[in-house]
This record gives sequence, C-alpha cells and structure tokens, in this order.
Amino acid sequence: MLIVLGGLPGTGKTTIARELAARSPCAYLRIDTIEQALIRSGALEEAGPAGYAVACELARSNLALGMSVIADCVNPLPVTREAWRAVAASTSSDLLELEIVCSDPAEHRRRVESRKADIPGLVPPTWEAVARHEYEAWTTSRLVIDSAFVSASEAATLILDRSRSQAAGE
Repeated sequence: MLIVLGGLPGTGKTTIARELAARSPCAYLRIDTIEQALIRSGALEEAGPAGYAVACELARSNLALGMSVIADCVNPLPVTREAWRAVAASTSSDLLELEIVCSDPAEHRRRVESRKADIPGLVPPTWEAVARHEYEAWTTSRLVIDSAFVSASEAATLILDRSRSQAAGE
C-alpha cells in the first residue's frame, strides 16, 4: 500500500508519518530529506519537482518489491497528487491519500515558528512563507485529519485502521 500524507508545513505530517513507520514495516520517503540531499550533492540549486520525481521512483521500486510505502510531502498540486496515483496504479498497489490540516491558526503558527530543522541544511519555512505557500484545494477523495484535535498516535491508529479496511476491500 502507498500511504501519501500531504498538507502545509507545520500541520504534523512528519510526526504522524514517523508514528506510522514505527508501527508498521514500510519504506518511509520524506520529500524534504530527498530535496536536501539533491541540493547538498551540488546536482541542483533548487529541488523543484526533482524531489517528487525521485520519491515517486523510490516508491514505485519499493511497492514493486511488495513493501508498503509512506510518502511525507506537502503534495500541494493536482499534478503531484496524480503522480502518486500513477505510481500506485503502475504497481497495482492500494493507495491511501491523506490531507493533514491544523484548523487552529494560532497553533499552526506556533508549530511553524518553533520548528527546529532535523535535516542538515534545511531551513524551516517562516509562518509568512507557509501562509503564501502554493497549495491548491483537493478535488478528489482523501482522508482528512485535523491535527489540532487528533494526536499523532490517534492519527496513526486512524490511518492504519483505514489502510487495513481498504486492503481488505471493505
């Protein structure tokens, strides 16, 4: 199964994805990590779509091996969302798309402003950058989790329950 967590920076995607990965054997792909590796390598000055392209191919190869994959990314545009759907389809894998939101603006801002970089070279975005981030509304089905009301542990339980019922065809 391909589990794709999307949402603006600071909504809790990485915290939830790490909780999921700790509970279930899978490949964990974080776009921020891939993008920073590409930039540090000197191959690119800006990652642009390259991080997503690399992540999609890594997901495809792991899914083809029968491994589940968690993708942790902003996933801001219909084109990025369609790319993940194409990966799942090309490997005949189940797909669970999630949008992580934080409906409490004060809490979301607090999270963004208090973030510490955990990837060498990554400069976390400012609140102003998050507020201006290109992020198009979803028009397709997905599971929405509001991290203002659901802990990472609770979110992981919801996601794992949904993935199991989806895999069972329920």
